[in-house]
Amino acid sequence: MSAPAAPTGSPVTAAGRPARSARSARSAADALALRVLSALLREDVLGLRTRAAVEQRADGAWLVAAGLGIAVPVAADGFQSEYAARLPLVDLDGRPTGDLDTVLAALAERADAEDRPGWAAFAEECRQTLATMELHDRVRDEVHSALADLYGADPAHWSGPSATLGHDALAAFLDHPVYPTARGRAGLGEPELRSYAPEFHPVFELRWLALPAGTLTRHGERPLPPWWPTPGRLSLDLPGGDPAWETLPVHPLTVGPALDEALRATGLDERAVLAERPHLPVVPTLSMRTVAVAEDPVHHLKLPLVTATLGRLNRRTIKPGTLRDGAAGQRLVEAVLAREPRFAGRILHADEQTWAHAGHELLAVLLRRQPAGPPGSVTVPLAALLAPAPGAGGRLVVDHLAARFYGGDVVALYDALLELLLDWQTTLFGYGVALESHQQNTSLVLDEHGDPRLLFKDDDGPRVHTGRLAESLGELTSVREAFDDARTFADDDRPLTDLFATITGHLCTGALAFGLAAHGRAGLDELLTLLRKRLTEAVERTGPAARPLRAALLDAERLPVKAMVTAGTLLSKRRSGATDINKHYTDGPNYLLAQSGSSPKGSGR
Repeated sequence: MSAPAAPTGSPVTAAGRPARSARSARSAADALALRVLSALLREDVLGLRTRAAVEQRADGAWLVAAGLGIAVPVAADGFQSEYAARLPLVDLDGRPTGDLDTVLAALAERADAEDRPGWAAFAEECRQTLATMELHDRVRDEVHSALADLYGADPAHWSGPSATLGHDALAAFLDHPVYPTARGRAGLGEPELRSYAPEFHPVFELRWLALPAGTLTRHGERPLPPWWPTPGRLSLDLPGGDPAWETLPVHPLTVGPALDEALRATGLDERAVLAERPHLPVVPTLSMRTVAVAEDPVHHLKLPLVTATLGRLNRRTIKPGTLRDGAAGQRLVEAVLAREPRFAGRILHADEQTWAHAGHELLAVLLRRQPAGPPGSVTVPLAALLAPAPGAGGRLVVDHLAARFYGGDVVALYDALLELLLDWQTTLFGYGVALESHQQNTSLVLDEHGDPRLLFKDDDGPRVHTGRLAESLGELTSVREAFDDARTFADDDRPLTDLFATITGHLCTGALAFGLAAHGRAGLDELLTLLRKRLTEAVERTGPAARPLRAALLDAERLPVKAMVTAGTLLSKRRSGATDINKHYTDGPNYLLAQSGSSPKGSGR
């Protein structure tokens, strides 16, 4: 078996497809196996972590779960887990194998019979992800070249709302910091990826439904943009003319049996009319189900997709209640901003008040309006900072940004990000609010002077401390009524500290520290010391309301860690006990502790 290589990502065009070499295929397979095995250890699936002991063998450390007949070669990790898989290899009852299908089948046999469908689904996720990784490896250089032709050779000069989509494309080739098969999309093959996935940066046209006026539940006072089509512009000649109808965009991947069933379920199958002619060119953003209008890219449309990512239960549809929650979350954030003038102009937020739905998760749309940034500014999702940039030399997007805005000092850029991000998120916590603003929903905005700003979107799924919010805003009743999801509100800080640790901590700041160190941009100790320093300053600046953050993040022996494979794919909600599959946790070592060190075995949460 070849030595594991770091996975590389690449966008794709519809041009020729060079045959992949056996070496590149093995590299992708090995990289995926390492990620999957590390995730299973981190989440303590079947007790692989807590029911195992470390055994030193001739080649290094192995984690041996004797009761399961399983041993995995491991190395010290420290980021969310004591150990990560060291080799793409598993010892099954004394028989070594590097074939991931074989390993997952063996683990499924050891699982409860009720859970085996989840294991079968995860094995399929792995196969889909491997195919996508190999596709990325084949086409990265080609797509990078196309992006450079569109936006320029240096991504630090990709300014404006259209060029931001180029950064989304670069980010789409990276793996998720936690979920091992994030590059796979359930049920979508190469033709669909080439046509609709962000890493290919395609342009395609939407489909449109005409519905009788009054069918849609609408929210938002601002008028629709002039490009929003009437039935007449869609070449539909309908009874009563345009005033008697309203239109709803549909992603092309949703058209078909799933859409037909949604219309039947809502009683609209005999009244809705699907325009035959596609209309409105769009470009996918990093989330894929959200697309930017090609000729007006400050406007994004979030549309339901009949696929799943980050787990079989994590469907990319849009439940109507999440539209209401996102709008309420935006208003809550803006209420805090109004009371914190030092963040004025430094914290930006997309307008997500305009949405519509027909009472079904496949019949919905959010019209997102991006705020105007400073002229010539560059907007980069945090998920893109560690992405390889176009061109030779192994430079990352963060290298280019540091060269333009921070005199080539990557650590200075990281520090500027930490200072603003942690100050803002800790201030929110002081009001009793924690956001699920992960690395895809948070963007760094840099103007020609290098002054950092942050741009946020997608505020559904926050956690709110009822008592502290009432004390700070005094508007608890109206805030509660604005949200659809009762899980938003809590009477203690645990849901908030868990969310802060796993999102702002692991995904937005910790993953960058470990990633920058892995790429040799700085020493890990230096980066983690800086992260701890900035978080400590933010906690002290916020005062007594932030004490729970100090206890839960800065001083705790262990930190919450997302158990995404367990809750998203392997187990049903009944079996996992997860009330929210994106907020189901295990635990791992606290890399923020002032004194380093970890125990050989993790404890269960």
